[in-house]
Amino acid sequence: MEFEPLHEEFGARVSGVDLTGPLSPQLLKELHKAIDDYSVLLFPEQDMSDEAQMRLTQALGEPEENHVTFGRTGEIAYIGTVGNVIDDDTKRDESDPHTRSMKGNNLWHSDSSFRLVPSYVSILHAYEVPKQGGATEFVSQRSAYGRLDPQTQNEINDLCVLHDYVFSRTKTAPVHDNHAASLPPIAQKLVRTNPSHGRRNYYVGSHARSIIGWSGIESRKLIDELNDLATRPEHRWSQRWSPGDTLLWDNRCILHRGTGYDADLYRRNMRQSRVRGAGPTLEE
Repeated sequence: MEFEPLHEEFGARVSGVDLTGPLSPQLLKELHKAIDDYSVLLFPEQDMSDEAQMRLTQALGEPEENHVTFGRTGEIAYIGTVGNVIDDDTKRDESDPHTRSMKGNNLWHSDSSFRLVPSYVSILHAYEVPKQGGATEFVSQRSAYGRLDPQTQNEINDLCVLHDYVFSRTKTAPVHDNHAASLPPIAQKLVRTNPSHGRRNYYVGSHARSIIGWSGIESRKLIDELNDLATRPEHRWSQRWSPGDTLLWDNRCILHRGTGYDADLYRRNMRQSRVRGAGPTLEE
């Protein structure tokens, strides 16, 4: 594999590998190392399919079930559509409730930070993309942690945070009752350490609701300050999608968000799967 930096703080465009082909033990070892080192990996021109994406997901670890499908119906599904496409002829428009609920993805977040065992890696592949809009932005909470002064780092290193999907997503649309009941608030470490190279990052985003043991006002002040530090424009990298792009990112340290598009005018068909993390963050 060859790597071309995407941003001075994180990310790489990767060439020389076909993610849909055989995944040797050596290749998987290199992929895990690249995830640790770069946090975001862009693989252009991949001839992906759901079957190939599931093979890749399973090769990287344990697939994580889609929490929306499972929460609403109890059905287990490992790949979901990010976008408005229903089939070759139909799509959801701006007034569709599903489209409105998807706008929660336009908030900065880490996938599944509200689950007891949050995501390790997300895998997103583009099949159809809008002519305007629809980009995905990324920032590194590892780089942001490094911008904190040592005193602040020491003050937050041992804190824990409640992550709450309902708290986050009801800012943009109602959450189905079954779905909400399946996702009670979960305590996570505020500061996580990469087990391979030992670099630290804080772990917040829009799902982070409150600091355990702190008042609501003080909790929100710290969380908002950390989110602001991480997401300032100069620290962002934007993926402007092309069909065939496959993107992997490390949810342990990366925040991302969608930038929106006009669902009345355009079709967007992305397929996403996730790899479950190694365990609860409180046990790391």
